Amino acid sequence: MSADVTLLWLRRDFRFYDHPAMVAACANGAEVIPVFIYDDQIDTLGAAPKWRLGEAVGHFAKALAEKGSRLILRKGDPLVVLRDLVRESGARAVHWSRAYDPASITRDAGVKAGLKSDGIDAISHPGHLLFEPWSVQTGKGDPYKVYSPYWRAVKGRDIGDPLRAVSELRAPTHWPNSENLSDWRLGSAMNRGAQVVAKYAHIGEARAQDRLASFLRDHVGHYKEQRDFPASGATSGLSENLTYGEISPRAIWHAGWRHLQEGAAGAEHFLKELVWREFAWHLLYHFPDLAEANWRKEWNGFSWRPDNADAESWRRGMTGEPFVDAAMREMYVTGTMHNRARMIVASYLSKHLMTDWRVGRRWFEECLIDWDPASNAMGWQWVAGSGPDAAPYFRVFNPETQLGKFDKSNSYRAKFIFEGQSSPSQSARDFFAAIPRSWGLAPEQPYPAPMIGLKAGRERALAAYHKHRDTD
Repeated sequence: MSADVTLLWLRRDFRFYDHPAMVAACANGAEVIPVFIYDDQIDTLGAAPKWRLGEAVGHFAKALAEKGSRLILRKGDPLVVLRDLVRESGARAVHWSRAYDPASITRDAGVKAGLKSDGIDAISHPGHLLFEPWSVQTGKGDPYKVYSPYWRAVKGRDIGDPLRAVSELRAPTHWPNSENLSDWRLGSAMNRGAQVVAKYAHIGEARAQDRLASFLRDHVGHYKEQRDFPASGATSGLSENLTYGEISPRAIWHAGWRHLQEGAAGAEHFLKELVWREFAWHLLYHFPDLAEANWRKEWNGFSWRPDNADAESWRRGMTGEPFVDAAMREMYVTGTMHNRARMIVASYLSKHLMTDWRVGRRWFEECLIDWDPASNAMGWQWVAGSGPDAAPYFRVFNPETQLGKFDKSNSYRAKFIFEGQSSPSQSARDFFAAIPRSWGLAPEQPYPAPMIGLKAGRERALAAYHKHRDTD
């Protein structure tokens, strides 16, 4: 066995361009063994993100093979697996990209301590974020809690240039054994929905780079004005690829910054949205219960309902509110949802239907291929009114007026709602092919009447808010 063998532990960083951990692993001509580990955290994923992760792993395994390398797949406790691979390969170092959610921090700290106690170099690298969460502080040394000052604090920072793409990974003399990806059945919970979503997913580094290039070429100039119109196609769609590290935020930042310097009107707003993602991770790192607990403690005891029959109609895209239903159906068909639509469906569930925001957060976690634990948690709490830098609770989005403002031509509605159309689009038809059969929904069924009057729903929510505030 070679004395210069390095393990590259891949998690959500499936790319060659701007990959600090991969660059470090390949330094000094070391033989590199890329490895992906199916651990307990993967079992906690919802159906859609678990399927999409499997697609990312499989795609990157093929990309590595094209470079004369391999992706070794193992299932088990990461420390046990890595120790086994160290023993089998004679590796002296393990490199990986940092993760910042609470469970990953705990896992990685244990792995690092265990490997170091064995005399193995265990080295973690940045790469998932533009800024390490601990590196951005207020003047008092505290974490930021409001986005605007966070943006002002980071927008002028020097962000190092992206690292050159790794063109070759030196193969080891002997490859360890690998499990088969198909045996893991990562997409099994998606059932028939996987075939539908696969048509709309953009998997892999090349597709991510194409997405960025086409967005900057065709849409960044009018991004600020058009981004809230869900049928406009004016957003980048890169949240899917960022989730699996198929493109780095630093690569996106520098490409956007160049367009800003060249005078592209919407470039700064696009960069702000990228930093909004950073802010979400900043918060989750410093406040790790963000995904489960009300950020504003005064919301504890508020009369949100637990899961209920109304929430089930919401889940099925059968509320009778076209904007809400089109958005939910978009999620089942494409695995993603337009950001404006996310705000509408979250407001409708947490306010018009008076349902706990965590019910919605968990359903998004089940259904989104771009599911991001930080952005998802912050987004739901922002809309519900319980979160950091939140919209005030009395801001209740009206799905009808929002549809009139952001979808005047009914293009978004027609794209995803089959009922009432003489010639429904394929995406509208795909909804019935993607959803569980147990829902019993069919195209010939009539579109439902609204579940609750929008004015009545708003007044009910505000009455509950005022009662809670006055008795708190």
